[in-house]
Amino acid sequence: MFSYRTGISAYLILVIALFAMSCAEPAEQISEAKKPRIALIMKSLANEFFATMASGAENHHRANAERYDLVVNGIKDERDLARQVALVDEMVAGGVDAIVIAPADSKALVPALARALAAGVVIVNIDNKLNTALLENRGLNIPFVGPDNRVGARLVGEHLAKRLSPGDEVLVLEGTRTSFNAQQRLLGFQEAMLTAGATIVDKQSANWEMTPANTITTAMLTANPDVGAILAANDNMALGAMAAVRAAGRDAKGKDQILIVGFDNITAVQQAIQAGKILATADQHADQLAVFGIDFALAILASEQLPSQNHETPVDLITIANLSGD
Repeated sequence: MFSYRTGISAYLILVIALFAMSCAEPAEQISEAKKPRIALIMKSLANEFFATMASGAENHHRANAERYDLVVNGIKDERDLARQVALVDEMVAGGVDAIVIAPADSKALVPALARALAAGVVIVNIDNKLNTALLENRGLNIPFVGPDNRVGARLVGEHLAKRLSPGDEVLVLEGTRTSFNAQQRLLGFQEAMLTAGATIVDKQSANWEMTPANTITTAMLTANPDVGAILAANDNMALGAMAAVRAAGRDAKGKDQILIVGFDNITAVQQAIQAGKILATADQHADQLAVFGIDFALAILASEQLPSQNHETPVDLITIANLSGD
């Protein structure tokens, strides 16, 4: 027999059950929404260094998919500043929680990153350090996670110096001059050559690119036929210099060989080192550099507190001894 009390009890049980069911899905959605979304914005993916960086970040995400979501972006070439600025704005509009960025220029990206910070997005700077004076002038605190480029370049330069004599003439291929890492690598090269007593007879920017480096090196060698070495601020430019040296007939071992050093430790340069065409490079661990930045961003998001210090990452000298296992 159906009673009023029985009906009320059944109704209450049904309401409670329905309420519990209605709460379950939003709770899952809330949990999912709490998983932070991180954007990685790099320079040119045509450069193996940044392709390796992207691959390392994607591998890290696959192993930590429950912790965060990842969006990977890159620009066509390292001079496409407008596109990198647009990517920052797009990521902010898309609602990311953090941006880990390797800026193509140390100053040009600051206004866009200031807008991102104002929107509540966590910013972590990797690879190429943003201009400190400009950040301070704007009252911005953006942590840098990356290697000491000056130290890395000095390591490479000092290794080259062992093969030089006082008074030897050398050339320098610079990166983009408005980039902090290019400036620091030039300083490291200059310090090593000063200690060695070598003379830098010319230095020009090839903007990190192989083809311009080839053209510029060819012209510099014509103007400076007694040059004994070339210091390139990245491996792409070292490869361009290598092609120019080969065309000049000065790549064979002997007293006329022009020694070349680079920076980044990409595969083609490892092969060139093993073949005796390039003397050394610096490894700033591209496969881990973005990962360091992502982990840093996750720590900030978890603690809701910016660190008081930057985080320096490793940079190591790579020579034939490293690659051969000696």
